[in-house]
Amino acid sequence: MHWDFADAEACRDWGRQFAQRIHIPAVIYLEGDLGVGKTTLAQAILKALGVTQNIKSPTYTLMEQYSTRIGPALHLDLYRLQEPEELEFIGIRDCLTEPSLWLVEWPERGAGFLPPADLSLSLRILDNGSHRLEWLGHQPHVQDWTIFLTPASTRKIRHEG
Repeated sequence: MHWDFADAEACRDWGRQFAQRIHIPAVIYLEGDLGVGKTTLAQAILKALGVTQNIKSPTYTLMEQYSTRIGPALHLDLYRLQEPEELEFIGIRDCLTEPSLWLVEWPERGAGFLPPADLSLSLRILDNGSHRLEWLGHQPHVQDWTIFLTPASTRKIRHEG
């Protein structure tokens, strides 16, 4: 299943609607090349979950923690990670003990140290310049999260199942 976004605002709209369906614990991998909108999507989800503080990209800190209306959230950007073992230095084991929402950019760089994904969202840029988000559920409970968005819900988002 996938959605095509005409622009970054359509991606944010999708993220805001998606946030209304998710519950914790949830581990969501955000995959795709540089500049495809992974951080934009994560920020939209977190804002929709009630985060009022500035949501910055955790490119240099690797991880930022937030309080949301559904509980704790972790936003990880592992692009700069050299070895997965480096996650030990930021206290990843401590984060595994509390049910949380995990939004993980570049999850392949943390292989073996991250919890398994409930859902993978893969973003890419199409030849026409629009963005495509592909949905791959790894757990049955995430399938009902797609109900929130129908093709008629917004003009800038096109859905194909």
